[in-house]
Amino acid sequence: MREAEVSVHTDDGDMDLFVCHPEEGGPYPAVVFYMDAPGIREELRDMARRIATVGYYVALPNLYYRIGREGGYGFDLSRIGEDDGEREIMFAAMNSLSNAGVVADTRPLLAFLEGEAEAKPGPRGCVGYCMSGRFVMAVAAAFADDFAAIAAYYGVGIITEESDSPHLSAAAIQGEVYLAFAEGDVHVPEAVLRALPGIMEQSGVTHRIEIYPGTTHGFAFPARQAYNKPAADRHWERLFDLFDRRLRA
Repeated sequence: MREAEVSVHTDDGDMDLFVCHPEEGGPYPAVVFYMDAPGIREELRDMARRIATVGYYVALPNLYYRIGREGGYGFDLSRIGEDDGEREIMFAAMNSLSNAGVVADTRPLLAFLEGEAEAKPGPRGCVGYCMSGRFVMAVAAAFADDFAAIAAYYGVGIITEESDSPHLSAAAIQGEVYLAFAEGDVHVPEAVLRALPGIMEQSGVTHRIEIYPGTTHGFAFPARQAYNKPAADRHWERLFDLFDRRLRA
């Protein structure tokens, strides 16, 4: 495995990212891995490596780069439940992000990938967890010609009352979308789960929506108390199937 910490210049500064890909057999289709609220940590790097091992060039950007490493780069999940201050800082970091900001960050990131010898030209994939469910939907619409495979797991904020709600621009998406949710998730209202199938159908998006039985928010993360191995294994199976079909053709 080849991996590195690099940076990409954006309108707001230098965004650091973790990149990885196999040692041999490249170039590889590129996948952008959008982080969850706790930020970049070894758990996410390991997940990026797992995607890379099956033949992809993976870029994991630090979306919190605007507030810097001292402002909340990689929150300690073991402290979140015990330290209200830590929780408040994490939520402040999460709320500092916007759909427009992540879309703006993705533009130079895609340009960076174009210049990478080990990143194969052609369709890209993206995957997001938790807070990044809304971001992968937003970038898939904004860069419809680039993203052919889009996946989100227990994604929040896909349908909101705000004018920039990602569901409003879903019709622009040209790639295939896979949305997976936990059966019990306090962060994703039942009303959203009921509305999403109709919205995706009306938007004409090629999609699949699944609810994983017996799971709660965070089921794919090994370090979470919510980790559910059968569901996590299914999550990898669905993700790799989507990427293989849409990125290797």
